Parts: sequence; C-alpha cells; structure tokens
Amino acid sequence: MTNVPRSGRSPRIRTRLVAIQILVVSLLLPLGGRLWYLQIRQGAVYAREASGNHVQQVVQPAVRGMILDARGVPLAENETRLVVTASRGELLSMRDGGKAVLTRLASVLGMRPETVRDKVRLCDARTPQPCWNGSPYQPIPITDRATPRQALQIRERAEDFPGITAEPEAVRRYPGPYGAGTAQVLGYLSPVTDEEFQRARHGGSPFLRSDQVGRSGLEREYDQQLRGRDGVTRYQVDNLGRVVGRAGDVGPRPGSDLVTSIDARVQHIAETQLDQALKDARKEWDHNTGTNYKADSGAVVVMEARTGRVIAMASAPSYDPNVWVGGVSPADYRRLTGPGSDQPLLNRAIQGLSAPGSIFKVVPTTAAVNAGYPFDGRYDCTSSYAIGSQVFGNYESRGYGPITLGRALEVSCDTVYYRLADEEWRKDGGLTPRKNPADWFYRTAHQFGLGELTGVDLPGELPGRVPDRRWKRQFWQANKDTWCRQGRQDGDYVERIAYENCRDGDRIRAGDLVNYSIGQGDTLVTPVQMASIYAAIANGGTLYAPTIGKAVVSADGRHVQEITPRVRGRLPMTKRTRDQIDEALAGVATRGTADWRFDGWPQDRIPMHAKTSTAEVYGKQTTSWFATYTKDYAIVMTIAQGGTGSGASAPAVRRIYNALYGISEDGVVDPGKGLLPAPQRGLPTIRPDGSVQAP
Repeated sequence: MTNVPRSGRSPRIRTRLVAIQILVVSLLLPLGGRLWYLQIRQGAVYAREASGNHVQQVVQPAVRGMILDARGVPLAENETRLVVTASRGELLSMRDGGKAVLTRLASVLGMRPETVRDKVRLCDARTPQPCWNGSPYQPIPITDRATPRQALQIRERAEDFPGITAEPEAVRRYPGPYGAGTAQVLGYLSPVTDEEFQRARHGGSPFLRSDQVGRSGLEREYDQQLRGRDGVTRYQVDNLGRVVGRAGDVGPRPGSDLVTSIDARVQHIAETQLDQALKDARKEWDHNTGTNYKADSGAVVVMEARTGRVIAMASAPSYDPNVWVGGVSPADYRRLTGPGSDQPLLNRAIQGLSAPGSIFKVVPTTAAVNAGYPFDGRYDCTSSYAIGSQVFGNYESRGYGPITLGRALEVSCDTVYYRLADEEWRKDGGLTPRKNPADWFYRTAHQFGLGELTGVDLPGELPGRVPDRRWKRQFWQANKDTWCRQGRQDGDYVERIAYENCRDGDRIRAGDLVNYSIGQGDTLVTPVQMASIYAAIANGGTLYAPTIGKAVVSADGRHVQEITPRVRGRLPMTKRTRDQIDEALAGVATRGTADWRFDGWPQDRIPMHAKTSTAEVYGKQTTSWFATYTKDYAIVMTIAQGGTGSGASAPAVRRIYNALYGISEDGVVDPGKGLLPAPQRGLPTIRPDGSVQAP
C-alpha cells in the first residue's frame, strides 16, 4: 500500500479553511454591524418603543359639564346609573375565553348570551355592530341600565363573574324641567367616529376611543368646554397581555358647565303655545284649497331686544333627546329621520326657510325712505296694481286711497310697495339696467343682515336668500338647461314660467321686484333672522348676533367666562325713520291688521308693536308669520301651511307675552305673576360641590 505524504494534502486543506473563514467573516461582519446599529446606535429609541408596547391605557371618563338655563336649572345633566362592564383581558385568560361567565351574566341581566358576547368582541372591517371599537384594555360596557338587584347579584357572586364589574357611572340625561324639551337647541351625544379620532389625534384636544361628542345644538357648539379631560391609568403588561404593574396615572378633569340665556319656564310656554297654535290651525278651513290647514311645522323665537340673547327657541315637530342616550334604537332612528317623520331633528328656528311675506315690509319701507321717498308722503293704496297684462292684488288689505308709508305698514297695503318697487326698477334701467343700478330694495335687505348667517351660537344655521342680480344670474346659469327642456309658451303655469326663465331668467323683471317688495318670490328667511331684525328696531337699530350661551363656568364655580353678545351691524335707518316705523308697528297692534288680537292689551304700560304676514307658497297652503316686540322682548312665530298671521300665530304669541309679564286675559298686569317681567341680568352661582344657586 502506498502512503501519500501529508505534505501533499495540507496546502489544499489550508486553502479551503481560509476560504471558509473568509466566508464566515463576510457573513458575520454585516450581522455584527447591524447588531451594533440596533443595540448601540438606535438602542435608546427601540428601548422606548418596546417600553411603550408594554404599557396600556385605561380611560377614566371625565364628567361632562351641565347645560343650565338662566336661573341655573339643568337642561342637560349627568345621571348616575349602574353600568356593567367586562374586562376582555381577564375573559381571554380563561380556558373557554370567558363564554361561561358571559352566559351567566346574560342570564342575570335578562339578555341573550349572543348579544353579550357580541358586545365584547373587537371591531374590525369584517365585524358588524355591536362590537367594541375602543382599547381592549378598557372596561367594555355591557349595559348602563342595570337594576340595583342585578348589580348586587354580580357583586355578591364575584367568584362567578371574574372580570365583570357593576359600578355607578355618570350618563347624560335631559330632564326637561317644567316640561320644556328644548331638544333642537340642546342637541345630543354619540360616540366619536374613527374619522374624528384620527383628525383630532395631533390637535390640541385629541379624542379617546371611549369619548362621546356633541352631534348638534349646544352639545356640539360647546363640546370642547363641556367635555373636560379624561383621566388615564397606565398599566405595564407582559407579552401575554397580563398586567404586571402601574406606569402612572393622570386624573380626570370634569368639563365646565354652560349657563344659557334660555329660561326653562318660558321655553315650556313657547313650546306649548306653538303646539297649540298648530292644533288650532288644523281646525280652520282653507277656502283656497277646500281643506283644513295642514299646519305641519312651525317655530317660535323669544329674544331679548337689547342684547339679542335668546330666552326661548322652539321648533315643531320635536322629539325627546333622551332617545340618543346609550345609543338610539333603529326604531327610534326611523321615527326621527324616516319618510313621514316631518324631520323633527331640524331646528326650524335657524334652518326653516320660507318667504317672509309682509313682516318683510320694514325692509322696503326703509329702502324707500333711503331712496328719497318721504315717510309721510301720500301713496295710492288701490286694491290691485297692473304691470302689463299681469295684475297684482292686495292679500290682506282692501283699497285705502292715498296713505303714508306708516299707514301702509299698519294695514299691510301691498299695492303701495308694488308701485315703489316698479318705480325703482324703472329708474335702474328695467330690463336693460344701467351700469351701476342703485338697487335700493336689494341693498337694504343685505344691510338688514338678510342673505347671511346671523352668527347664532348653534351649528347648522342657514343664511336664507336675497334674490338680487348676482343670485339671479347664478341661479339662471345653474338651471337654464332644465328650463329650456321643460318650458312651453302655451303650457301650464309651471311650463310657461320655465319658458320665460329659459329666455331671460338672468334678468330682473318688474314682476320679480314687485313680488320681492312684499317678501314673496324667491326671498327666503329664517325665524331667527326676523327676530333679530325686530329686536334691532326695538332697541334703536343695533343688530346683534343671537346668543344662547351666557357663560362658561368651571365645575367648581371658581372660573367664570362670560359670553358677551356680539354686535354685527346697525340697521340702515336714521333715528327719525326708526321712530316712524316704531309708531307704525304700534299702530298695527292698536288699529291695524293685528288690533283684533290685542283687544284689551295694556298698551299704555307695555307698548306692543307687531306685524302680521300671510306668505304665499306655490303648491302649498299659506305660511303664517307674526313678528312683534316690546321694550324688553322680540317674539317671532311662523306656522307652515297655517293660514294668516293674525289668525294662526298671533293668539299664541300674545299668550307668551301674557306669561312673560303676568297679564291676565282682560289686560290686568301683575308683575308678581309674570315669569320674566324684565330680562334676567345675573348669573346663577355654581358652588364648589356642584350645587347651583339661582341669581
């Protein structure tokens, strides 16, 4: 056997070993570099992130601030209820995932086991409601309506209900003091959405998953002040989700209370009288349609004349805001939003748009004076006025012969305003307007604040519409194609109008301005706009932004932030013109269209000023309007499809004044019986213990 010398294989082996060593080193060097980068260079960063992954938050909800009326009576408060919650972490640590515990819990609460189990599952894209969209470490609410007996069973048999707690918690409640619902003014709460949560994450007031937020009304407008700051308890957990320690706590800070100018007693009267006016109108026969008036909706605003503060605001139909507490049921939601509901969520005081009719006449009266027509001049009040082949007649007024502008307001003579509007239209160039037409009637409406938001501290307000030249042109451009398709020169009324609009719908015709001059045509206003205008006439011309919030007060009562009414303009009239209009509106109540409704009114002690209106709406019954003021208050009421202003709305408005001042039906004044003979000036006192003392 031949032996191969070792020296013959050694070089090859050494070469292979060197190659393997180089390969190993080349692999270890990047790994070592990466390890150095992670452990040394970025070690502190990843340590912080890892620490954060092992800290979970449990929210302690802040108590939401109350909403109080002007005397400190709660309109929205927090009710202590027995809330049953489940700890998902503890349930998952059980062998069966907590199914047996949840089944026993369902039996105690009188609920279906499937319903209880669904409540503790986490929400994702594939999981339908009910499910939990908050932190899995947050106690998950099963019900907020547990009875004391059910809570006692759960607590006494704690060994049968591990991970289940039954504790008293604060839940929103709308008590309706004195029977005042105030639903559309207060609004309601619902859970924060994912979009809101993400949007607020990096803002100054981020949401927590468990938060409830205001959805409408004051709850939404003042949500940030009312919400407070939630407390957070931080737990250290291991990789299995088990709690191993505490990582620090931040206590909750209760929300501030909102004191409003609403007087719950007056609010109740306003709601009651509005409801009664609707019922009474439905009993009246409409000779134009051959049916009773439908009177399907309405609104009333009671406002302080000198400040613009809102004392009462009612909208009908209404609803109980408590249906939203704990989540609105599908059946209730259909009743609030479905077909035939008449949209009770709509606040018609700030969102109900309609033609104002004759209560608008204070605007063209002012416009005429500013255009150079003397207030005490003589103007023909005929029973009708013709423009070409079209005849425009008085609605509530007969012919009175030559009268002043003041008398035209008193008897609501339409033809006086028709003539003035026609004259001004011709002066501005008619169908071929001059380059810069004066447009006194349109300009003055804008100066009265119409066609824009009043700035009331409620969300969702609508601006209404002044159908001036700019609007006319934009509206024509948006609708021209439709009008041209539908219009027929020899068709019915609607088709003939469409035909005319197709041809020259971008131009102001004489008929447009004539209709506009008496608050008809395309003019749209809201009740709060008209209340603001009549309050301004009462106080001498200052136009305020209507205000409901009066002060934001910390929960302990130590910090008070008053909300000052904001001036948004002056009416475009001299003191002389204002005084003349004021006298004429007093004449409406004593010798004009509303005198029969104020028979026996103590005019010498509490001068009443009023304006009636019966606004025509194509395809519907007439809208009733009634606008009034005294030295203290302005009240405006409207009833859709309710008939005349003096017939439908006036009696209800008078009864509201009777309640405010303490006036009997035969006109005897007893301030001691009045709910608010003078506007409330002071604020209620909130004591450190949360109790409230009326001013």
